[in-house]
Amino acid sequence: MKHNYVVAVAALVLLGSTTASAQGRGRGRGDDHPDRPGREVSQQEQQRRIAEEQRRQADYQRALDAQVRAAQARSAQIQANQRARAQYQAQQRYAQLLQAQQQQARAQRDYARDPYVTTAPSYRYRYNGLTRTTNQYGADALNTAVRNGYSVGYQQGQADRSDGASSNYQRSFAYQDANYGYTGAYVAQSDYNYYFRQGFRRGYSDAYGGRLQYGTSSNGSASILSNIP
Repeated sequence: MKHNYVVAVAALVLLGSTTASAQGRGRGRGDDHPDRPGREVSQQEQQRRIAEEQRRQADYQRALDAQVRAAQARSAQIQANQRARAQYQAQQRYAQLLQAQQQQARAQRDYARDPYVTTAPSYRYRYNGLTRTTNQYGADALNTAVRNGYSVGYQQGQADRSDGASSNYQRSFAYQDANYGYTGAYVAQSDYNYYFRQGFRRGYSDAYGGRLQYGTSSNGSASILSNIP
């Protein structure tokens, strides 16, 4: 099933769609891509994916430990500013989210039984000028990035506005980090970071500007709309 808000923000489209034609270009395989949508991938590709997932998760665990320490240091820095109480609370929430994520990232995975490993690509998306392919599990990861980015960005925009700070979403540690919700699985960390930031800046804009252009808010919880530009 196609997730419309990811299609809009992440430019994610189903393989075979007439809206794009560059299959697998992001990995440099062009028309020789061995995995077509609608069937399982080869054993060779499954082994490549398992090795890639193991490496990606190990790298992310190390990076996340460093980012948790950096988040805590930023919290202490913001706390010293008596006029940044809301910003401090927002930073503390984000630091706590990363701490909770450490346990999730350390969870053992049975790579051989993970359906991502065997499922052929069914989507393509653009990142850094390249076209990449992924399956439904990778698409869901990008989905999560956009949703989480919007929610965290909305909270940061509210905090900056409440403290009377200037509008600057790039100043936020959460925007710079852009890892909340990432588990080291299914897509590259850089790809997740990019689409988290796409959601973040839209959420920030909605909250700081006091208008809901990209999402909705109910009982203090913000979520991104479908089919946003």
